[in-house]
Amino acid sequence: MARRITGTVVSDTQDKTIVVQAERRVTHSLYKKQYKVTKKYQAHDEKNEAQVGDIVAIVEVRPISKTKSFKLESVIERPEGAAEEVVA
Repeated sequence: MARRITGTVVSDTQDKTIVVQAERRVTHSLYKKQYKVTKKYQAHDEKNEAQVGDIVAIVEVRPISKTKSFKLESVIERPEGAAEEVVA
């Protein structure tokens, strides 16, 4: 079963590639304090549909390149005030 990760797009400058930052909460083993751990994943975006600030779901696939092993599954939410594309 492939891993599904939800995160925020932090970069979309590369062609057909987005960088997604995923955040998770971890409890410290000794002090029992919760803290946030972030990790960045590069994902394949075939149609260049995700933009910076979008909350997206990515799914694990076979390696596409040296650093890409995920592809964009769906855009879950766009930020407030994001410009919608006009199709003419």
